[in-house]
Amino acid sequence: MSRRKFSPRVRDLIREGSWIALNPSPEWLEDLDRATLAAHPSIADDPELAAVVSRSNRANLVHFASAHLRDPGAPVPPHLGDEQLHMARELVRRGLDTLALEIYRIGHNVALRRWTEIAFGLTSDPHELRDLIDAPFLTANEYVDATLARLTARMEKEHDALTRDLRAERRKFVELILDGATDDLDRAEVQLGYSLNRSHIAAIIWSDDPDSNHHGVDEAADALGQAMESPQSLTVFASSATRWVWLGDIVTYDLGRVHQALDLAPHTRIAIGSVAEGIDGFRSSHNDALTTQRMLARLKSQQRIACFDDVEMVALLTQNPAAGNFIKHTLGEFESAGPTLHATVLTYINEQCNTSRTAKALYIHRNTLLHRLATAERLLPRPLEYTTVRVGVALEALRWRGDKPSDPVQVPTEPHHNSVLAEVPSDR
Repeated sequence: MSRRKFSPRVRDLIREGSWIALNPSPEWLEDLDRATLAAHPSIADDPELAAVVSRSNRANLVHFASAHLRDPGAPVPPHLGDEQLHMARELVRRGLDTLALEIYRIGHNVALRRWTEIAFGLTSDPHELRDLIDAPFLTANEYVDATLARLTARMEKEHDALTRDLRAERRKFVELILDGATDDLDRAEVQLGYSLNRSHIAAIIWSDDPDSNHHGVDEAADALGQAMESPQSLTVFASSATRWVWLGDIVTYDLGRVHQALDLAPHTRIAIGSVAEGIDGFRSSHNDALTTQRMLARLKSQQRIACFDDVEMVALLTQNPAAGNFIKHTLGEFESAGPTLHATVLTYINEQCNTSRTAKALYIHRNTLLHRLATAERLLPRPLEYTTVRVGVALEALRWRGDKPSDPVQVPTEPHHNSVLAEVPSDR
């Protein structure tokens, strides 16, 4: 804003008016406080906040009037002193940061009305009066806008700092619960805003990409809560790329919507614990999710979502470094047969070796199934009927393993489904 030139007489009047403004009457200060309190019930109902806002208003008045006392009519630089910063911090902590604009505008309007009264008390000359009133009007808007811009930036920093503090405090308290250091349900529920006396299912959501912005992690957490229709959830920021989540009293367990959300966040993954009750269940379900996450990392699995109920046996088996040898010795050449044969045999085992149910589950003809089972029998080191459990366990482990065989074996082409394979037994 360009500086407007005022006559020496008007400059003297601005100085005199500024001195009067620096020594306001108690009644005028009460009017300023009353107008500010009327801006929002949250200020009027909070004595501490009302006092903070009042001190900030008066600090603004002193700064603005002092600037005109030193250099009458000159632009007033923006100012953020201790009082204004204190107000910003308190507004943010109460979630009222949007009130800053209203507070400044009210103070601005009240102060200009007071300056008009002062001006009419200093001169009756219309030209002098015009310039005397114009002086603060010309600078006040720019001062308020510039100061508000700085205040807004500071409130954003305060908001970020407060968020980090709250997240850190929540994580510390959750860690106390997980470590068994507290069983005080009432205190824990107040601290977390989450009921612990219920059934829970925990999840760990994280990103494999350390350079991503991690928005997908938060979106996945929201999608998980919606997919399971949980009436209450708790999310803890374990790190910038990891969230610990608890869902209470889940209604459904459909993960289809979560898979859709993960399509938009390619580096995000989810490990889900088992449903458990109470504060002990709060701990155990999280530990199950942690076990699942560690298993995925250990096996370098490419799976995006894993549930503890599905991987418990595999997680236990693969904790042993010799798990790879178990898979190799159990499956032999069949380890490299490919996903179609693996899925066929695993489904056959899960269907209690019933060919009709297996063919139906796989949507294939029974003779096609028999051909696949015959191929599997030729590749397995020992007959399937004697190693059903071991083969099933090995295939489950192989299903979650991320590394793929580099040299797959050549599997014979499947015959037309009308052919008969006598070597494979019928339903048992």
